[in-house]
Amino acid sequence: MNTSVSNAARLLAAGLRALLVLTVVTGILYPLAVTGVAQGLFPGKANGSQVEADGRVVGSSLIGQVYNLPLGKGQETPEPDLKWFQGRPQNGLGSNSVNTQYKLILSGATNRSADNPELLQWVKDAKAAVVKDNSVPGHPVRPEDVPADAVTSSGSGLDPDISPQYAGLQVHRVAEKNGLPADRVRKLVDEHTTARTLGFIGEPRVNVLELNIALKDLVAPAAGH
Repeated sequence: MNTSVSNAARLLAAGLRALLVLTVVTGILYPLAVTGVAQGLFPGKANGSQVEADGRVVGSSLIGQVYNLPLGKGQETPEPDLKWFQGRPQNGLGSNSVNTQYKLILSGATNRSADNPELLQWVKDAKAAVVKDNSVPGHPVRPEDVPADAVTSSGSGLDPDISPQYAGLQVHRVAEKNGLPADRVRKLVDEHTTARTLGFIGEPRVNVLELNIALKDLVAPAAGH
């Protein structure tokens, strides 16, 4: 009996020592080491890829933002602020049904098949809006000119980038709304176009937040004259 109790106590003590050692290694030392390496080598990415403008953080380069006008009286859906470049649709975002006190940024796809009637109507409506919003005198937009990313949300619903084609389609509208030469706005798009990763991974892309920050800096001197 004493031998059994002694063995049980020994095993319990060994288990507690193992628990303590593993807790220190995996719960303290390893996280500290990973955090230290990340902060030392990739501080920007480790801290959320934050984007600053005018001395303050205005967002993350990894999360898309909306550029809408304030809701008018009786409006339920905001209209886009057409002086800014617009990102992809966000139909894929879910709704916050857990805590409705806060408006959270939620990630999610539409989970609808390609022949889903609701999805097809979304795409049809989005294309019509893109054509209407971006057609300016002398530079009409044809439906066939509208790229896929202008009318569909990404898998996450939070894609921060658009294609150079969609950015280029918006150039004349942005230039007109801000009183800028179209060539200068187009150059701004070219300057903020990122090529394929390593030259072959993914597609060329334009970060909308960074592009709009650059646009704001471009508009400010022009507005001062």
